[in-house]
Amino acid sequence: MQALVDAIRQQGEVLPGGILKVDGLVNHQLLPHLTREMGEVFAAHFAPLNPGKIVTIEVSGIAPAIATAMVLGVPMVYARKKKPVTMKEPAFTAQSVSRTKGGVVDLFISSEFLGAGDRVVVIDDFLASGGTLRALAGMIEVSGAELLGIGCVVEKQFEAGREKLADLNVPIHTLANIVRMSEADGIEVEAGR
Repeated sequence: MQALVDAIRQQGEVLPGGILKVDGLVNHQLLPHLTREMGEVFAAHFAPLNPGKIVTIEVSGIAPAIATAMVLGVPMVYARKKKPVTMKEPAFTAQSVSRTKGGVVDLFISSEFLGAGDRVVVIDDFLASGGTLRALAGMIEVSGAELLGIGCVVEKQFEAGREKLADLNVPIHTLANIVRMSEADGIEVEAGR
């Protein structure tokens, strides 16, 4: 997606610890025209799989996931990072390590909104090491739902998350691919894969 690649080139910043800051595009501020295009591209890619739900993780995955769900005309469910008192049991839970949050993050999805018979595509903001997406895939599996595919706005290719998720046997589609990045040399980004 060339518009996203161009925006990352213009606004992306490499922070210490291998963190890519794209807060002006995805993680803090959203550009509606860019978010809509992300949803359209993901929807076109995954529509042939006939998904019935889009699943993501709060907070940064919500915008591209809802844009995708709107185009496909299906519900969007997001994993919560804190279990609200209103969440009925049983709830599906998992943990993942978040570099940007600086520790372990708990994830919760109510069995009211995910279960056997659901055909699910995951849409999220980043594919890096694959740990958070693996945790989410595990929740989907435990729920009895079927994971059809994974879409991520940005992939950090050099962290090999795609390869670490290969055993899930689902297509993975990304919109922008970070080939390499460093504080000294900046960001090398290309269209997703």
